[in-house]
Amino acid sequence: MDAIVNVRLTTAEKDRLKEDADLAGMSVSELVRRRYFGRPIVAHADIAMIRELRRLGGLLKHLYLSSNGEHAQETLATLHALKEAIETISRDHQKG
Repeated sequence: MDAIVNVRLTTAEKDRLKEDADLAGMSVSELVRRRYFGRPIVAHADIAMIRELRRLGGLLKHLYLSSNGEHAQETLATLHALKEAIETISRDHQKG
């Protein structure tokens, strides 16, 4: 990168940008570039949440298989809810 843009902000605005950048695991400059040019920003917290939801889905599937399908309706409903939550988090970040 070979150009610099200076922007005047309030302290609160600067703090918010820094907080958002920290959550996304990137510099303030990268965050601003991604937002301005419409590139996706995925917060580390959301990536961790998706990973955890997938892990829970895997555990639920294992429990279902090891119990010979006991509580099949409840298991299926829970798996669908996990899938929907993952898709919602992913979709929200594509809007970015």
